[in-house]
Amino acid sequence: MGDDSLRNWIGREEVADDIAAAAPLAGLAATLDRAAAAPAAGDGVVPGGHWLFFLPRAPQSGLGPDGHALRGGFLPPVPLPRRMWAGGRLEFPGALYVGEAIRRRSVIVDVTEKTGKSGALVFVVLRHEISGAGGLAVIEEQDLVYREAPDPKTPPPPPRPAPQDGAWSKTIRPDAVMLFRYSALTFNGHRIHYDRPYAVECEGYPGLVVHGPLVATLLMALCRDERPDQVLAGFDFRMVGPLFDIQPFTVHGRPTDVGADLWAADAGGALAAQATATFKG
Repeated sequence: MGDDSLRNWIGREEVADDIAAAAPLAGLAATLDRAAAAPAAGDGVVPGGHWLFFLPRAPQSGLGPDGHALRGGFLPPVPLPRRMWAGGRLEFPGALYVGEAIRRRSVIVDVTEKTGKSGALVFVVLRHEISGAGGLAVIEEQDLVYREAPDPKTPPPPPRPAPQDGAWSKTIRPDAVMLFRYSALTFNGHRIHYDRPYAVECEGYPGLVVHGPLVATLLMALCRDERPDQVLAGFDFRMVGPLFDIQPFTVHGRPTDVGADLWAADAGGALAAQATATFKG
């Protein structure tokens, strides 16, 4: 840390191939309790469905105590114990279709070290470009944050109140089964999402942590429910605070001239995530 060696990872590339299979998309619909016909070859992949493909496959011996792959490999070997998906930016210039061969080109765009109130931080920005038979379909930048383990004596920052003027709203009741199923669909071994003793006793959380991409998927689904005739052109998303399986949370939205402003709030009304969606046309 502090010697700029991590910045040597900037520009590293990785290419992966996959098939946009129907089974994980059907599993996602079941996990989110969305009544829909089983996806068939040629159907469009729903927004957020691309997170079900190009899954990490580190061997069991290559996992750390938190369930993540050991540091190194494609991602820089950041020597900090906690890694979180903090948000990102999505563009949908095309579409992916069930059953087609797809390819993802990934590059590390930036690695930045900072010091915050909680100690050392490292921010890693990944850019993914996903293409199908019709060409480029998804462009995504992911923001990963690495941080030190929190000091239990340090109080958490005060919560930010969520907006109260949503036109759309839906209550989500997460539980251990929902989070386990989403972890399985995305082959995410991070134990904070399904191993309650680890999440509480080792990481200090009050319950199991709801996945950031799952929250983003639920916000995009809210757009689809409220504006079924619109097609997403872009989606910017940021996690503000954690959500847990011990209480329900809500997803909200309000239409704008070009799309929608979206957010998630915990049971106490604190802002947990915020997003902006834009529609095509």
